[in-house]
Amino acid sequence: MSSPIDLSELKALTFDVFGTVVDWRSSIIRELREFGISMGTVADWAGFADKWRAGYAPSMDKVRKGELPWTDIDSLHRMVLERLLDEYNIKGLGEEEKEHLNTAWHRLSPWPDSVRGLERIRSLYTVATLSNGNLSLLVELSKYGGLTWDCVLSSELAGHYKPDKEVYLTAAGLLGLSPGQMMMVASHTDDLEAAMDLGFATAYVLRPLEFGPGSINEEVEEMPFDIIAQDFNDLARKLGA
Repeated sequence: MSSPIDLSELKALTFDVFGTVVDWRSSIIRELREFGISMGTVADWAGFADKWRAGYAPSMDKVRKGELPWTDIDSLHRMVLERLLDEYNIKGLGEEEKEHLNTAWHRLSPWPDSVRGLERIRSLYTVATLSNGNLSLLVELSKYGGLTWDCVLSSELAGHYKPDKEVYLTAAGLLGLSPGQMMMVASHTDDLEAAMDLGFATAYVLRPLEFGPGSINEEVEEMPFDIIAQDFNDLARKLGA
């Protein structure tokens, strides 16, 4: 871990959302099970959720590489959903049912520490999302989970997906700050490494259950980030909140 950072210039923290702020996996499994009950359909819903999430990065990469025009996350999620419905042989869904299922990503529950931890951090700093989720998704998700932000920022505003540099620099520019006045908070190392390369301070938050019980977690001892936090309350404490 790097030496302690000077927080005197820090003005704002931007947060990854899926996995860092909200528990996407348990939430999606819950939604899928409710859907299955309503449709009288039995399936491996945990496996379905994992495959849905696994389709996320390859879909974004097609946009990042120019293989697809700009396409928001709701639309990318829908593309993956259509493939999975075929794979699981789930037939006969109308558009309204598919749309409700796809917007399950708007109804993800926060981790138990997220709401209170954010409140504490917000008492000292500007807090904003910086997610690959589109703005409408992030607004609905925040209202659903009782999450309070000073600003909702999305990769959509840059027309790029993380970890493209344009996303982080657009966020800093919109807040009227330099990268050195910003901290990126995430539970994913690639996100933090990209921000760090641009001069952001970085905070890694452990989310050992993001991919379910028994998943292999990253080793934190040699991570180069400024803060390693057990959760958002621990991050708030380390920031002096």
